[in-house]
Formats: sequence, C-alpha cells, structure tokens
Amino acid sequence: MAELTIGPEVRALLARLDGFFRDRGVGAYVVGGFLRDALLGRDIRDVDLSVAGDPLTLGPELADALDGRYFPLAEERRMTRVLLAEPKVYIDLLPLRGDVESDLRGRDFTIDAMAAPLGRAAAGAAALIDPTGGRDDLRRRLVRVIGAEAFQADPLRPLRGARLAVELDFEVDPDTVELIRQHAGALAQAAVERQRDELMRVLATPRAGLGLRLLDDLGLLERLLPELTDSRGVEQPKEHYWDVFDHSLEAVGKLDILLAEEEPRDRRRRRLWRELWGQLAWWEGARAYFREEVLAERPRSAVLKLGGLLHDIAKPETKTFDATGRMRFFGHTDVGAEKAGRVLRRLRFSAREVALVQTMVKAHLRPMQMGQPSPAGQGPPTRRALYRYFRDCGDAAIDTLFLSLADHLATVGPRVRMSGWRQHVALVNYILTKRFQEEEVTSPAKLLGGDELMAELNLSPGPLVGRLLETVREAQAAGEISTREEALALARAALADVQRRRGVEGEP
Repeated sequence: MAELTIGPEVRALLARLDGFFRDRGVGAYVVGGFLRDALLGRDIRDVDLSVAGDPLTLGPELADALDGRYFPLAEERRMTRVLLAEPKVYIDLLPLRGDVESDLRGRDFTIDAMAAPLGRAAAGAAALIDPTGGRDDLRRRLVRVIGAEAFQADPLRPLRGARLAVELDFEVDPDTVELIRQHAGALAQAAVERQRDELMRVLATPRAGLGLRLLDDLGLLERLLPELTDSRGVEQPKEHYWDVFDHSLEAVGKLDILLAEEEPRDRRRRRLWRELWGQLAWWEGARAYFREEVLAERPRSAVLKLGGLLHDIAKPETKTFDATGRMRFFGHTDVGAEKAGRVLRRLRFSAREVALVQTMVKAHLRPMQMGQPSPAGQGPPTRRALYRYFRDCGDAAIDTLFLSLADHLATVGPRVRMSGWRQHVALVNYILTKRFQEEEVTSPAKLLGGDELMAELNLSPGPLVGRLLETVREAQAAGEISTREEALALARAALADVQRRRGVEGEP
C-alpha cells in the first residue's frame, strides 16, 4: 500500500467524487499528476481522473453536483475540466482507453503513468497500479519517457518532460534526453498556446534559470524562442562577463535568487539575498506581490522572469562600433520592446503580459539612470524623476526595479562587488520607499480637473488640455506647487508659453 499525502479538504472532495461515480456505476481512478504529487507530498492543485464513461456527459453533471464550472478541454480526446471555487482545484476527466493498465502504458512519462482506485485514494492509502515503474522513478527523482511513440503522438511532450524535471527538481533519464533531442524539431507542430504555457510553468519555478539551460541543452529553446538564440555568441563590452545569450539566461537565474522566499544555501547567493531583503525588510507585501497571478496560474514572478529573458533581445541588431572602436547598442531598449512584443504575440500571450514585458524591456536601464551625480558618486533620484518613472512604467514599475538588479548581477557575474551591489540595492530601496510611503511623489492627488481647467482658461477639449494637466501634476509631484491657485497659475504660464512658441513658429 502506498501512503498518499492529501489534505482534509481534498480528501473530502475525493469521497464526494467517489460517491458521484458509484451512483452512476462508473469506475474511476486517480491518475497522473495528482497521484504523483500525493506520493511526493506536494501541494495538490488538480485532481486527475480516468473514468470508464464519457467525460463529455459526466463533466456537466459533475459541475452541477459540486456547484462548479464545466469546460470541455479537448473534445477530440473527450477531455473535460470542472473548476471548483472551494477547495480551489481543477478536476480533469479523461476516458479510460481499454483496461486501466493499457491506458497507463499509453501515457507519456512513467511518473505520470500510475493509478489508484478513487475510493481507496480517498482513504489516504492505496495499492498502486504501476505498469511502467513510475514509483521507482519517483524514488530515483527521474523523468523517463515510456517510449518514443509518446513523442510521436504529441510533439509537445518533449517540452513537457523538461518542464516536469524543472518543476520537480528531477533529472531527465539519459535515454529520454536523447529521444527529446531527436524529437525537438517537431515542437513547432504543437499549438503555440501549449508551448507558451509550458514555458511559463518553467519560469514560475524557483529554478527557471537552470530550466532554461536544460531547454537549451535539449534543443528545445531554439525551437521555442529562435529570436533569443540569435543572440548566442554576440559579444559585449568588457564590463560584461557573458555574451548576450548567456547574459539573458543569467538574468533569469539571478531573479531566481532575488525572488527566493527563503535564503539560498550557497554562501555567495545568500549574501546577495540578505543584502536585498535586509534593506527591504519593511516591505511586508513583497511575497504576495510577486505571487499575484497576472493570469490564471501565471504569477507576476514568472512574467518578470520573462522580461528578464527578453530584456536584451535586440542587442544583436543594434550592435555598432563608434569611431574609437567602442561597442554600442544604441536604441536596443526601444527596438527590444517592439521585438519582444512580436515574440509574445506570436506565442499568444495576453495583452497585459505583452504590455508588462514591453515596458520592462524598454525601461530596464532607467532605474540606474535616475540617480543624480554627486561628489560621492550617484545621488538619489529627484522627485520629478521618480514621478516620471512611475508614470511611464505604471504596473511594471516595481518589476523593472528588480529586473535592473538582476541585470546588474548578470552583467558582472562572479566579479560582483558587495559595495556596488549594496549601492544598487539602496537605490531600489529608496525608490520603493517613495512609492509606498510617500505617494504624493509618485501619485499626487489631483489639484485640477480637465473641465475646470478648460473653463478657467477658455480652452476647447483636445491634447493641449492633457499636456497642461500633466505639467501641473509633474510640478506637484516635484513639490513645486501644492494648491489649486498655484496649479492654475502654472497652467496659465504654460499656456502662454505654448501660444508664444506657436506665434514664433508661425503655427495657426
């Protein structure tokens, strides 16, 4: 008998599911990721069931019985999903193909090719049906494909196997490695949405940097993101330890360190982490911020790492040399934002994800450019610079600060100096403090409305009104004005300046 680690809420759900299928005379087994995670003691998010019936009929009935929502996932495979609010889990139904053992042999990886009767699983222990040795592979922490035909049946499975290894922190079986390399070229035949989702699940792990290295080693990354692999071997100035390609992957690896919820075991990584979260100890909402789901099952941390992966994607085409022979990448942030947008739209990312990543790519140098020169080096940003930064970056402003930190570490590599790191962290800490503790700097209260401004200055609706309001708001954020009267006076002066320049330039 195998002991299954299942919380009381999920165990109660299994009992209800068992009753539902028994009432209909339908045999049901827990399978796949649910059983694997229950054996490993991982959190349960999905309940995978193989049923001796038609999920397209059973799914809607189950949704009604459990007050859930029904979704047909893949009608050609008769796969359906029921989403529950409490407990918040998915129930995926697949039809049994023949007897349970032959059904399991038709799956992809051994660790997902185990089953147990639903009723027994609800009791917390069950005799496993394990025809391919999945339990042994779990003990060995190994991802092993059942056979080459699994990759022939679904071109996404090589990528899925790599993702499983990253999520579980497992190794890929050597024979499976060779089979993945042989079948990597077929990845393009899989729906881009499925490719995207596997990539984001890799990025959502605390091992995303290592995961990308694995994808690259297996020949999958170049199929998934050919635009990124074009940067392989593109050299950078001597300040950079790695070429553009390795720098991009290292940036993701550094974000793994910075976003870790527990301090790393490695001594050097631990020093970097402690410096960051020592200075940011006041930010109580940091963990929740990066866990926030931008889209279902796509946390902000994963979108940030996607920005880290693509932040220098335009360096190959913007690389030039000036008259002194110095290497330059003029415009790589603007060109990169456009290029990243094309990549993400090709992979069918949401509009919000595209906007977040494009903003990060475009603005990733700004945090370090905001400081003021001082005799001691770089001073803190002005109030005006802070306002402009948060205005321009919006929802991506905080993420871009963390990208700038990762970019720093991925630039210097093992040559990192704690003094330079401490200064960069202090800058980010200063900016975040202003964001959370002095909102009048980054988001000042409105002194004037558009209708009011138009009435006072006898203006018609148009872009000029917006520009005048922004002039007022920026001056307010900078601490130059604080009252309605001062705001009106500034708007009048700005309008007079506009009219004077139009007259000089001969504009109508």
